[in-house]
Amino acid sequence: MSSTTEAAPAQERTRSLYRGDPGMWSWVLHRITGVATFFFLFVHVLDTALVRVNPDTYDRVIETYKNPVVGLMELALVAMVLYHALNGLRVMLVDFWSKGPQYQRVMLWVILAIWFVVMIPGAGRIFYNMFAGH
Repeated sequence: MSSTTEAAPAQERTRSLYRGDPGMWSWVLHRITGVATFFFLFVHVLDTALVRVNPDTYDRVIETYKNPVVGLMELALVAMVLYHALNGLRVMLVDFWSKGPQYQRVMLWVILAIWFVVMIPGAGRIFYNMFAGH
């Protein structure tokens, strides 16, 4: 028995790559800052635990933190934690406020403005501590 039905032409598969929307980048940055903050906390717990194991080793580890490279890492940490916290508030508003999805883009620009305003004095203080020898 033969069949006279033809197979439907195979449709070309289109790739759906979500490109360039600020909401996507805020999502990616939120995940990155969350993971980076987690790893910082993990290292912080480990180096603080050294004080009970060997106080001299703890003192040497803390002394290595007093250089400009670590100061820049500290600045990055403050920037990440601040962004993660502000964006987390925005995500909660989008999820739990009935008008949140409507205003999510505006809220993103507001939290970025707040982040920038708070980071200026924060960066100033960190740079002061880095170069004033404190």
